Amino acid sequence: MKPITIGAFSAKTHLSELLEKVRQGRSFFITKRGHPVAELRPLCTQAQRPQFGSDRGRISMAEDFEAPLPEMQEYTR
Repeated sequence: MKPITIGAFSAKTHLSELLEKVRQGRSFFITKRGHPVAELRPLCTQAQRPQFGSDRGRISMAEDFEAPLPEMQEYTR
C-alpha cells in the first residue's frame, strides 16, 4: 500500500487518528511546505523479521553459477 502524504500541521492535529491507522498497517509521509521531512510507519517487530535460514530449500543455484558470462569475455582479456 502506497504511503499517504500529509502536512505537518494536519499530522499534529490528527495524530491520534494517524497512529490508529499506522497500527492497522498504513504509512504516511509528513511534509513541511510541500517537502517530505518524515515517514510515519508501523514498527517492524521481531516476529515480522525474516529468520536466518528461513528460505533453506527454496533457493538453488545453477552448477555453472560462477562460470564466466560469454558477453563479458571482451572485458576480461
